[in-house]
Amino acid sequence: MSRIGKMPIEIPSGVEVKLEGNKFTAKGPLGEESVEFRPEIKVKIDGNQVIVERINDERIARSLHGLSRTLMANAVKGVKEGFEKKLEIQGVGYRANMEGQVLNLQLGYSHPVKVQPPQGITIAVEANTKISVKGSNKQTVGDVASEIRGKRPPEVYKGKGVRYEGEYIRRKAGKAGKK
Repeated sequence: MSRIGKMPIEIPSGVEVKLEGNKFTAKGPLGEESVEFRPEIKVKIDGNQVIVERINDERIARSLHGLSRTLMANAVKGVKEGFEKKLEIQGVGYRANMEGQVLNLQLGYSHPVKVQPPQGITIAVEANTKISVKGSNKQTVGDVASEIRGKRPPEVYKGKGVRYEGEYIRRKAGKAGKK
C-alpha cells in the first residue's frame, strides 16, 4: 500500500471540492484547480476528507496511487494558501523591476530580458535583487521560476546569475596562473 496514497486529504474551511467522473475540482479563495485522474484510481469525498484508493494491485495502479493523491492535495492547498518560489539575483549591475505585469530583468546582456507571467501567476519584485513568484498551481509556479532562472543560471566561477533562495552553488577555483 502506498504510504502517501492511503493518507486522506483534509478539506480546509473555505474550500469546496467536486468530483465529476475522472475529474477532481477544488475551488477556494485563490481560484479553482482541477486534476484529472486515471480510471485505475477511485476517489471518494467523505465529510471533510478526500480518500484516494486504487481499484486493484496491478503495477500501474500502484504507481498512480500516491501521485494522484499528491496532485489532489496540491490542488486543495493551492486554492487555500497558494504556492510561492523566491529567486535571488547576484552580480554587479544585475537587477529586476516590474513594468505593469511584465518582469524586466537586467542580466548583463546588451538588451533587457522580459518575462510575461501566464494566467494565474503573479510576479513581485521585493528589492532590486529579490523576485517572488506566486500562484495556486504548484507546477506552473515552479515552471515560471525555472524559466526566470534559466535566463541567466548561476555560473560556478563567480556565482553571478539568478538562483533560488537558499540555493547553494558549488564554486570552482579559477586558473592557477604561471609560476
